[in-house]
Amino acid sequence: MTTIQGVAADMIANNLEPFEPSHPGVVLKEELECRNILQKRFSEQTGIPYTALNEVLHGKRAITPEYALLIEAALGIESGFWLRMQMEYDLIVAKRSPQFLEKLKKVSKYAAVL
Repeated sequence: MTTIQGVAADMIANNLEPFEPSHPGVVLKEELECRNILQKRFSEQTGIPYTALNEVLHGKRAITPEYALLIEAALGIESGFWLRMQMEYDLIVAKRSPQFLEKLKKVSKYAAVL
């Protein structure tokens, strides 16, 4: 395990992963609720299909770069914020997937031979 000045790297605050990662859509849902913006109105305002928006807000669909730009135009919250949050969420989910971890082990074995 890697240490930095005698402290395990995974115990440094900036390296900690949340127990339950937050999907950016759930954060967006809270933002809309705080601003009293209905999903239907936001869908119409941004041009994001209602069903797609609903899936995003319930963590079942990713925020794409296009959606992030539309959200930025509508709410003034930078698109990069949404995309970084989506990337972090996706990375945590991937690292916790048993099937993906098995695939990583196989790749690591092959890479060691190269």
